[in-house]
Amino acid sequence: MEITASMVKNLREKTSAGVMECKRALEQCQGDMDKAAEVLREQGLAKAAKKATRVANQGLVEPYIHAGGRIGVLVELNCETDFVARLPEFKALAHDIAMQVAATNPQYISMDNVPEEVKQQNSEQAVAEMCLLSQPFIRQPDVTIERLITEKVATIGEHIKVGRFVRFELGVYP
Repeated sequence: MEITASMVKNLREKTSAGVMECKRALEQCQGDMDKAAEVLREQGLAKAAKKATRVANQGLVEPYIHAGGRIGVLVELNCETDFVARLPEFKALAHDIAMQVAATNPQYISMDNVPEEVKQQNSEQAVAEMCLLSQPFIRQPDVTIERLITEKVATIGEHIKVGRFVRFELGVYP
């Protein structure tokens, strides 16, 4: 099957992958757009895994105020360079994560941050719900926050991680 420029363009718009990556994926899948998108997603996950060991000490702090000023969140989202921190898609990711924290009130970033006594007192499911990265994304419940970040790493090309977060709710004290 012949791969046309419009097919490559459509796949590129759908996945944010590079032109040549889209063309190769379409050739590999004989023009099947859905299979090509899946191939690109898997390639992106592999790239993201390779970048996970890189130092991410740049980024931004994203504020979010919700419910008429009753809930406020600050999220530190880190990346490798200040250039990436200024990208609109990076800022949108930080905003989405801040909204997630406001909506779900996680206690920890990941399972690695949960104290051993909390793990012993709660079921594995309950502990996962306490962790931001394990939670389903509020806008796409079939995608976890960890996968959302991993997919963004695949498209942006840098290691991204949540540094820390804090959530304030009017009238609720620790």
